[in-house]
Amino acid sequence: MRDTFFKTLEELAQNNEDIYVLIADLGFKLFDNFKAKFSDRFYDIGVAEANMIGIAAGLSLCSKNVYCYSIIPFLVMRAFEQIRIDVAYDNLNVKLVGVGGGFTYGLEGITHFGLEDMALMKSLLNMSVVVPADPLEAQCLAKISYEHKGPMYIRLGRTGDPIIHDNMPDFKIGKAIILNEGKGIALFAIGNMVYVGKQVVGMLAGKNINATLINMHTLKPLDVEIITQIASTHDGVFSLEEHNINGGLGSAIAEVLAENGYSGVFRRFGIPDKLNNFIGKADFLREKYELTPEKIFDNIIKKMKEA
Repeated sequence: MRDTFFKTLEELAQNNEDIYVLIADLGFKLFDNFKAKFSDRFYDIGVAEANMIGIAAGLSLCSKNVYCYSIIPFLVMRAFEQIRIDVAYDNLNVKLVGVGGGFTYGLEGITHFGLEDMALMKSLLNMSVVVPADPLEAQCLAKISYEHKGPMYIRLGRTGDPIIHDNMPDFKIGKAIILNEGKGIALFAIGNMVYVGKQVVGMLAGKNINATLINMHTLKPLDVEIITQIASTHDGVFSLEEHNINGGLGSAIAEVLAENGYSGVFRRFGIPDKLNNFIGKADFLREKYELTPEKIFDNIIKKMKEA
């Protein structure tokens, strides 16, 4: 997904001289071609993420279309004040591209976890928050992000992400994609959890339950219409995200459901507010926090039986 996004951006940069890329002492191999072709539009700021955001803001004020890239905790948490003041409040044309959502960098420990980023970025004035689910969506988003005016936070996976779509999707910011139309139970998923959602839907089908699956690739602006529509026709609504249970997709859906008086079953699947002392590969951590298809399936069945 990450490679596809920046390959597409590189292609766009051929005919758009306002595209600039800033990195913070990482991603060298990823940007070898971009740097070779557009050396005057590529800057390694070093381990100085706050400075990177300040420079991006300055370039944006000079009519440049700037992309800042780093690992999520360094890009979002370390430079949050600069993002808030320099970029978001001034509604500048800066795109923040973070890699390593959730437990992607699990072996590096908690310093590299990306568990609070969507909540932080969603809270900022003028900031759009978009999380593609597969490389095809990442390709679409690279093109859309260039045309988009204003700040945007883009949460990407690394490499080897599974393909969700058979064909190029009709990807629009703020408009969710229904991947499976069912009844009774609905799953809203974001990012890498969309693929997990597809697996859960398949398992539910084995129990003669035809569930609806919605790809909520845009957290902000939120597709409120699809949430209210699904809530009016489904008895159970579940959210799936590899992010802290608070402040992300589940919280956003909960707010819409509460405001519309939803009386059905609702549960958020995500990272709990209290972490255990586990360090390991991403799949190991996802299993520990019950974010595997099997665990989610079991918990959905249990929750619906209790209703």
